[in-house]
Amino acid sequence: MAEKVELSVVILCYRSGAGVVDFIKKAEDLIKTLTDSYELVLVANYIEGSGDRTRDYVLKLADDNSKCVALCKPKEGMMGWDMRSGMDAANGKYICVIDGDGQFPIESISACFLEVRKGQYDLVKTYRTKRGDGAYRRLISKVYNFLFSILFPGINSEDANSKPKILKASAYHQMKLKSDDWFIDAEIMLNIRDKKMTFYELPIEFYELEGRSSFVKPAAIWEFMKNLFNYRFGK
Repeated sequence: MAEKVELSVVILCYRSGAGVVDFIKKAEDLIKTLTDSYELVLVANYIEGSGDRTRDYVLKLADDNSKCVALCKPKEGMMGWDMRSGMDAANGKYICVIDGDGQFPIESISACFLEVRKGQYDLVKTYRTKRGDGAYRRLISKVYNFLFSILFPGINSEDANSKPKILKASAYHQMKLKSDDWFIDAEIMLNIRDKKMTFYELPIEFYELEGRSSFVKPAAIWEFMKNLFNYRFGK
């Protein structure tokens, strides 16, 4: 078993390519200013035959840096499976999750960590006040968060899907997360509500995605909506 650390930062690297190297190095530079006791859990699971070389960069980083833990397996699910894999592997007192594509500002890790470290909240996360990803994505997000608030009252989250999220490990291990797809963020917020945990949200700017297209395609939108209604009415 790996040695316990104060902060585990789970970086979701799927299809980030060579660009993830710079992101990880910048993230580590920031994390070093917050604590000496940390690990970087680099999740680079891949679809076999896809030509995604992200795992090659991640494995090299882990070979060169003892603070890095590489998870590189053929995919058994999508974003939710990656996220659960990374969080399950984390050994920190606090567990942070952030995407490795650079859309979420790295500096927001600091703001969330300093807040959750005070001990008042089980989860500290962000919500996006400015978005550089276009009208299409902004509309999807508004509709999704509106439906989420209607179907699941009492959570009062501005932006269920936003990252980074930093949870107390003790809170995460009480959750029974099952989602293998994009619903994982909403499932975390539902666990927060159902288990009467506390959370706090900080505003951030969401940057434009560079170097590749968004993963949020029409099929993913349908998946969002289907999961919302299945979770609400399927029990």
